[in-house]
Amino acid sequence: MHYFGPGHSHMLGEELFYRAGGLAPVNAILEPALMVNYGAGKSSKMERLPGLAKIVLDESSVKSGDVIIVASTSGVNQVPVEMACEAKAAGVKVVALTAVEYSRATPLRNDRNVRLCEVGDVVIDTLVTYGDAAIEVDGVAQKIAPVSTVIGAAIVNAITIGVVENLVARGIDPPIFKSANIPGGMEHNAKLLERYRPMIKSL
Repeated sequence: MHYFGPGHSHMLGEELFYRAGGLAPVNAILEPALMVNYGAGKSSKMERLPGLAKIVLDESSVKSGDVIIVASTSGVNQVPVEMACEAKAAGVKVVALTAVEYSRATPLRNDRNVRLCEVGDVVIDTLVTYGDAAIEVDGVAQKIAPVSTVIGAAIVNAITIGVVENLVARGIDPPIFKSANIPGGMEHNAKLLERYRPMIKSL
């Protein structure tokens, strides 16, 4: 399973990737140009750049028959929509993690003229409110407390739970990382790293 999300959505990739209690065969595509810690304003501009997602996808280990989660709360910008479109065209199953009502109320900012929720083979609606921020404070015009990250983290962990339950039901021992801080954790994880490193670029 692969994960891609620009801006703050990249944090969900870190929640899934190389994580105690998480699945080993998860590839988080963390492109520095799209991450806020490498330049917040720059990342917003890069998210609207045509062609970038295709380059990132081509340089990744994603292949036909794989599954990729593409996350974008607004679901209207160039990069997440392009990533979903290019992955789908390459034979990859796309799970769109987005806020559908929010997206439909937001003008498109991509050259594909579609929203992420219109591209995914599976669409998971986070139900995040328009503008992301959810709490009103008296005397303050702008709402505060964005909820997309905490809701997204809960959803991707629920996906992990579902995958593990399905593997067990099929008689497959799920490859799950242990905490490196408990006895035997490092040794356990080293075996998983050796097994999956050839297919996951970031390990």
